[in-house]
Amino acid sequence: MSELVVNQNKKIHPHKFALWLGIASIVMMFGGLTSAYIVKGNMPGWSTVELPIHFYYSTFIILVSSLTMILAKKAFASRQMRKYKTLITLTAVLGVIFVVLQALGFSYLFSKGVTFEGTAGAGQFLYVIFSLHALHIVGGVIALIVLFLRSFNQKTRYYNIVPVELVGTYWHFVDILWIYLLVFFLITG
Repeated sequence: MSELVVNQNKKIHPHKFALWLGIASIVMMFGGLTSAYIVKGNMPGWSTVELPIHFYYSTFIILVSSLTMILAKKAFASRQMRKYKTLITLTAVLGVIFVVLQALGFSYLFSKGVTFEGTAGAGQFLYVIFSLHALHIVGGVIALIVLFLRSFNQKTRYYNIVPVELVGTYWHFVDILWIYLLVFFLITG
C-alpha cells in the first residue's frame, strides 16, 4: 500500500504535463523561425536591423518580473497572502510594462523605415518573431490577472498551489525565450 502512495506522488499533475507539451511546441515553433532566419540571412540582399534600446529595457523588466514571480510563489506556499497579492500584482504590472516597451520598440523600428513589407531582411523576422513572443507574454499577463483576481476572492480559502506553479513555470519560460531571442538577434545581426 505504501508503495502505491509513493508512486502516486511521483506522477506529474495533468495540467503541468499539458503545460510542458505546450512549451515544447512553442520551442519548436521559435526554433523553426530562428532557423529560417539563419537560412534567409545567407541569401543575397539580406539587410540586418539594429535592435532599439526599448528591447534592452524590456529585458530588465522581464527579468525583474521573474524574480517577483518566484517571490509570489514562495509567499503563496507559505500562505502569506498579503505579500502574495502584492507580488502577483507587481508581476502582472511588469508584464504589461514589458509589452508596452515592446510596442515602443516596434514603433521606433517603424519610424526608422524597418517595415514588414519591402526587401527581405531581418526586420520582417523581427516583427513576426517578437510579435509572437509578445502574444505569449499577453497570454501570461492574462493568467497573472486571473491569479490576481482569485487572490482577492474572499470565498476561496483553498490553497491550491498548482495554478501558481503553472503560471510561474510559463512566466519563466517566456522570460527565458525572450533572452534567447534577444541574444539570437544580437549574435546573428
